[in-house]
Amino acid sequence: MKLDYSLPHRYLVSFHSKQQAHYFVDFLVIGGGVAGLRAALACPPDTTALVISKDGLAQSNSAYAQGGIAGVLDPDDCFESHIEDTIDAGKGLCNRKVVEQVVREAPRHIYELVDWDTQFDRIDGDLDLTQEGGHSRRRVVHALGDATGKELMRAMIATARSKENLTFWENTFTLDLLTYEGRCCGALVWNSERGYTMVWAKATVLATGGAGQLFRETTNPDIATADGHALAFRAGAQLRDMEMMQFHPTVLYIAGSARWLITEAMRGEGAYLRDSNGERYMVQEHPQAELAPRDEVSRASVRQMKKTHSASVFLDLRHLNAGHVRKRFPMIAQVCRKFGLDIAADLIPVRPGAHYMIGGICVDSDGKTSVPGLLAAGEVTSTGLHGANRLGSNSLLEGLVYGAHAGEYAAREIAENPEKLTPCMLENRGVDDLEEPLNITDVRDALRSVMWRWVGIERDRTGLHQAWQSVDFWCQYVLPRQFSGPEGWQLQNMLTVAQLIIRSANAREETRGVHYRSDFPETDDQRMKGHISIQAEVSERC
Repeated sequence: MKLDYSLPHRYLVSFHSKQQAHYFVDFLVIGGGVAGLRAALACPPDTTALVISKDGLAQSNSAYAQGGIAGVLDPDDCFESHIEDTIDAGKGLCNRKVVEQVVREAPRHIYELVDWDTQFDRIDGDLDLTQEGGHSRRRVVHALGDATGKELMRAMIATARSKENLTFWENTFTLDLLTYEGRCCGALVWNSERGYTMVWAKATVLATGGAGQLFRETTNPDIATADGHALAFRAGAQLRDMEMMQFHPTVLYIAGSARWLITEAMRGEGAYLRDSNGERYMVQEHPQAELAPRDEVSRASVRQMKKTHSASVFLDLRHLNAGHVRKRFPMIAQVCRKFGLDIAADLIPVRPGAHYMIGGICVDSDGKTSVPGLLAAGEVTSTGLHGANRLGSNSLLEGLVYGAHAGEYAAREIAENPEKLTPCMLENRGVDDLEEPLNITDVRDALRSVMWRWVGIERDRTGLHQAWQSVDFWCQYVLPRQFSGPEGWQLQNMLTVAQLIIRSANAREETRGVHYRSDFPETDDQRMKGHISIQAEVSERC
C-alpha cells in the first residue's frame, strides 16, 4: 500500500548558492553511530570522506546499546536457527533474502570488531555469549557486561580517527539534503562556528539513527529526533513501515527521573517479571515466558499494569547469584544504586518505552534509496531485516552490515565516476517572520505526550484521529516558520515524522508485531500482509 503526501516545504531555511560557504568531499556520511562509522571505514584511502554528527561522536543511540550483537559463533548453533528466529519475530514482514544475508555475514563483522580492538567479554578466552528474547540459542556477544555500545563505539571511533582521509565535524546539524535534477549531491549543514555550509559530495550516506524522542517514554537519548527520516522525506525518498515503532518492555521507571534502559540480557540470564502483587505473569502469557519477543512482553506488561492499577511492573533477580548479577550488569547496578536499589536484592520497577524505529527509508541490499546518489544505513532505514518486530541485538548487527554495504557501494560509484564536483545553483527563498511567539519546548512536550497516549503500544482509530488533529494543527503554524537553530529544526522534523507514523498506523487496520490495534486485534494476512510506503510529492527537486 502506498500513501501519497503533499510536501508544504522542501527546505527548512533560506539559502542561496552564491551566498553560502562550500565544502567539497568525495564521500559524505551523516551520522556518527555504528552504521555511519562503518560506512566511513569503507572509504578507500585515495578518496576523502566527511563524517557529520549532530552531537559528539560518542553520543549516539549506538553508544547506549546494552545487550550486544547477535551472531552464530557457537559450533552448536547454526545460521538457519538465527534466520528462523528473526523471521518468526518479524511476523510476516521480513525479507528472507535480507535476513539470510545479514545473519550469514554476522560472524565476519563481529571478528572485524575484534580486530579493531573491541574488548568483548570472554570466559576462559572464548567470547561469552548470552541469550535474549526471541532467540532460541545463546548467540549474543557483549562487552563491559551491559555496555556493549559504549565499548563498540570506543573501538570504532579510535579506528576511524586513525584514518588520514576521514574528517569529522561534530556538533553539526544537517538541515536538508541538497538535490539537483532528482539526484542527491550533498547536504546543507550548520554549526555555531561555520554557520551554514553547503557540503557537496559524490555519494551521501544517511545514518542518523532513530526517533524515540517522539514519545514521552523512551530509552533514546535527546538527539533521537527523527531528523534523518524527515530530511530524506523532504528530498523525495520513499519511506516504509513508519507505523512500526518498537517499544522495549523494561525501562527503569522512577518518577521524576530520566528513563534508563534495562537490557533484555537480564531476562536472558534468568530474571523474572512480576506485577505489583508479586505474580510472575509472563508464564501465563507466552510459552517462552520472559524470553518472548519484545512486542508481546510489552503488551503483557501494559495489560498487567492496568489490571493492578500500577505505574510499573518489576524485574526480579533475587533468585540469581548476587555476585554474578552485579558483575554481569555493572552499569545498571550503578544507576539503580543512585535510587537506593540493589539489583540483586530488590525488585526493579520497569515499564515499556519507545526504543527502536523499525520503519524508515526504503533501501536495497546495497543501501541505495529511491533518490540517486543517496544511500542509508542503520536505524534510519527499512531494510526488511526486522519485519514487524526487531529481534534483540540484531540492530547493531544491521548497522554494521548495511554500513559496510553502503560504504562499499559508494566507493565503487566514486571510483567509476571520478569527475570533479561542480556546485549547482540552488536557492530557497525566505519567508515572512510570523509575529506570534512560539514556545518550542511546550509544543515538543505536548507532541510527545500525544504520541505516547494515542500512538503508543495500543492504538485505535479514535485515538489516531485525535493524534492527527493535534499534530496537524501544530504543523500548520510550526512548519511554515524558518528557525535559526537546532531546537526549532528538530521540532519541525519531529512533527513531520509524527504525521507519517500516524497516517501509516491508521492505514494498517490489523495487529502485527509492534503495531497493535485494539479495534483490529487480529493479524489480517489476506488484506494487510505487506508494506505501507509513503513518499512526498516533491515539486521542486533542486
